[in-house]
Amino acid sequence: MAVVRNLDGVFARVQKPARYTGGEWNSVVKDWDACDVRVAFAYPDLYDIGMSNLGLGILYDIVNRREGMLAERVFAPWSDLEAILRAEGIPLWSLETRHPLAEFDVLGFSLSYEGTYTNILNMLDLAGLPVLAEERTDAHPLVICGGSGALNPDALADFIDAFALGDGEETIVEIVDFVREWKRQGRGTREEMLYRLSRIWGVYVPRFYAPRCGDDGTLRAIEPVHEAAPARVVKRFVQELPPALTKPIVPYLQTVHDRMAIEIQRGCTQGCRFCQAGMIYRPRLERSPEEVVAAAKELQAQTGYDELSLVSLSTTDHSRIVPMVDGLRREFGDGLTISLPSMRVDSFSVRVSEAVATRGKHSITFAPEAGTERLRMTINKVVTDDDLYTAVDNAFRNGWTNVKMYFMVGQPTETHEDIEGIVTLAKRVREIGRSYHGGRARVRVSTSNFIPKAHTPFQWASQARAEVLRPRHAYLREALKKAGVAFTWEDPEHSLLEAVLSRGDRRLGKAIHRAWQAGARFDAWHEHYNWPRWERAMQESGLDPEFYAYRERGLREVFPWSHISVGVSESYLRGEWMKTLRGETTPDCHKQPCNVCGVQNQNAEDCLNRFDLRLAQQGRPPKDRTGLIQPIEMFTLS
Repeated sequence: MAVVRNLDGVFARVQKPARYTGGEWNSVVKDWDACDVRVAFAYPDLYDIGMSNLGLGILYDIVNRREGMLAERVFAPWSDLEAILRAEGIPLWSLETRHPLAEFDVLGFSLSYEGTYTNILNMLDLAGLPVLAEERTDAHPLVICGGSGALNPDALADFIDAFALGDGEETIVEIVDFVREWKRQGRGTREEMLYRLSRIWGVYVPRFYAPRCGDDGTLRAIEPVHEAAPARVVKRFVQELPPALTKPIVPYLQTVHDRMAIEIQRGCTQGCRFCQAGMIYRPRLERSPEEVVAAAKELQAQTGYDELSLVSLSTTDHSRIVPMVDGLRREFGDGLTISLPSMRVDSFSVRVSEAVATRGKHSITFAPEAGTERLRMTINKVVTDDDLYTAVDNAFRNGWTNVKMYFMVGQPTETHEDIEGIVTLAKRVREIGRSYHGGRARVRVSTSNFIPKAHTPFQWASQARAEVLRPRHAYLREALKKAGVAFTWEDPEHSLLEAVLSRGDRRLGKAIHRAWQAGARFDAWHEHYNWPRWERAMQESGLDPEFYAYRERGLREVFPWSHISVGVSESYLRGEWMKTLRGETTPDCHKQPCNVCGVQNQNAEDCLNRFDLRLAQQGRPPKDRTGLIQPIEMFTLS
C-alpha cells in the first residue's frame, strides 16, 4: 500500500491547500484493505467547481454505501501544484486516503463541458498512467468517462476505455459489481474485460467501433468491429428520481455553489432547439414536495447550511412548485433562503421568486435568449416581448432592483434587427426599473455565442464566424453603454474552440493530444486559454477547425455521435431543424399532446397517454400497449 506522505511542505507552497487536503465534514474514509473494489471519482477541473457538481456527490454516496467498496475523490490540480508534482515526481493522489490514482480499480471522470478535455489527459499523466487507452495494460485502472459531456464521446476515444452514457445512478452500481466479480474470477485480458463491460446497458467502448469517411472528409458510417457490439448504444435513464443526497460533503473553502442542493426535477420539455440538456434529459421526472421538504430537513441537519437551491433545468415548470415552496416555508420560516437557479420568463416565476425571497431582493435573472419575437419563435423559445415586460414590471414593483438578462448571439437565421432588439428590450427594461426605483435600478445584459451542440435540432447548423460576431458585439457594447446598461460578452475564438471540441470526431484526438503536450490546460479559463496553441495543434494534425465549426451539415450526414442514442430520434430533431427554417414552433408536450420525439423509457405511462391523445386528434385509434411496458425491455414512441 503506497500512500503519498509528507505533503505538509507541498501544501505550504500552493495557493489554496484546502483543495487537496481532504478531511471535510461528511467525507467518507473506508479501510482500504477491507474493500475489494476501489473507485476514484475524478473531476477534471478545480475543486472549487467540482465540489458543486451534484452528480459527483450522488455517485460518491452510492458507492460508499455498498459493503466492501470505496469511493474517493480527486480534482484537477491548479498550475502551482502541478509544477510541484512534476518537479518532485509526486503522483496525483486521492483526497480521502492519499493513495496514488494508479492503485484504484476504476478511475471515473465526470465530464460536464468540453473545456476540460486536456485536463483529463493531464490528470492521467500526473497519475503516472498512460494517456492513450491502447497503451494501458491489465495492471492499469479502468478509465471511464460519464456526464452530459460524454454523449459525443469519440473526440476522447483515444484516451478513455469506456463511456457511461446517461443517468449514472444505476450504471455505476452495475459497473462496480462487474469489477468485483471480475477480480474474484481472477481477471482476464483487458480486451475481454471491456467486451463484458460493453454488455451493460449504457456503456460504450469506443475500441469496438470504427469510423468510415468519404473522400470529402465527412463521415459515412461508424461501424461495430466486434461481433457483439450493437450498431447503436442507448444511453441509460432512470424511471424515477432516486432519493435525494442528504449527507453531502461540506468543503472547507467557498465553492461556486456553496449551499444545499436538491434536484427537484430532471429534464425539460419546453423544446428550445439550441438546448442540449432539454433534449438528452427526457422524459421529465419530478420529486414530490413532501420528499423535498423531508430531504431539506435532513440536509440542514447534516450540513448546517441555511441556503437551499432547488435544482432543475426550469424550476418553475415543476407541476407542484407552489406547494413545494409553501411546504418549505412552513417548515423553515425565514430561517432558510431558497434559490431558484432557473426560471421561465413569466410573471408566475416572479411570484414564486417573491414567495421564496426572505433576505432582501437584489438580482433576478431572465433568459430571453433572443432580441426579437421572430427569432425566439424560430429557436422555440416561446416568450413574447410582453411576457418579458410584464415579468420585469412585477419584479421591480415587488422590490427587486437589479435585472440580469441572458441572450445568445449568432443563432441560426439571426439578423442585425435581432441584435437591435436586444438593445430595445434592455432600454425598455431599464425604463421600467427607473419608474419604480429611480437611479437604483440596474440592468445587465450578458451574451454568449451560439454553439451548435450534438443531439439537438441545431446540430445541422453552422457556427457564426468571428468576423460576423465581432461587429455585433461592438454594436451592443456601444448601444448598451449609451443606454446605461452593463454588458458582458464572450470571445469568438473561445467559442470556436468549444464548437470544434463539441462537434469533433476521432480525428480530433490527435489534436487534443498535441495541444496538451504543448501546454494546454484549463481551456475554459481565460487566463489559460490560448487559441494559437490549439490552432497549431490542429494544423499539425492535418485538421481544419472550420470544417467542424463553420460548416452547415447535410440533412443525411452521419455525425460523430450518430451511433449514440439519447432516446430522442434523429427524425424528430431533423423535423425541428426544418421547422426552424420555416419559423414554426413546437408546443411543450407537458401542456399539449405528445410531440412524438421518440423518447425511450421503461415506464412512460404519461408519455403514452399524451401519445394516445395525439392519435385521437388525428382520428387514429390508440396504440396497442400489449407487451409494450416490460421490466427490462425498452420501447420507442413511434
